[in-house]
Amino acid sequence: MANKAFFEGMIYDENENLVGTGFVGSEAQYIVDDDGFMRHIDAETVDKQVLSVFIDQIQGNQNLAVDQAMNFLGKDDLFTKAALDSSIENVSAEQILAQGMPEQARHMLAMMGLRITINLHGEIVDINAPAAPDGEEGF
Repeated sequence: MANKAFFEGMIYDENENLVGTGFVGSEAQYIVDDDGFMRHIDAETVDKQVLSVFIDQIQGNQNLAVDQAMNFLGKDDLFTKAALDSSIENVSAEQILAQGMPEQARHMLAMMGLRITINLHGEIVDINAPAAPDGEEGF
């Protein structure tokens, strides 16, 4: 189970209130205020849902993602392309959660406007993600 809420500070309830975080034992929880009753929702369950959406978007735009990654890395060779293609095809939410996200990246996502709305049961209602540059679609 998760010992950190991956998207802390970016999760909101359906009333547009920022969802708090806490722990039950050592397991991270998102805490939704349900008219004074604090519902604890397993953070890993919510985080996996969000990451699955992001992974689907990346895999759906794999050619663009690989091209952008190769430009970022300053590489333009067959081996780099094959490695990136393989990484994208085989990525999972579990791998990302296990690896973690640098705190700086999490802050950058929040500053860019990533906003995830969940209901009282921890199901994703909406993801408002920043748009990609040049008018391309975001998540």
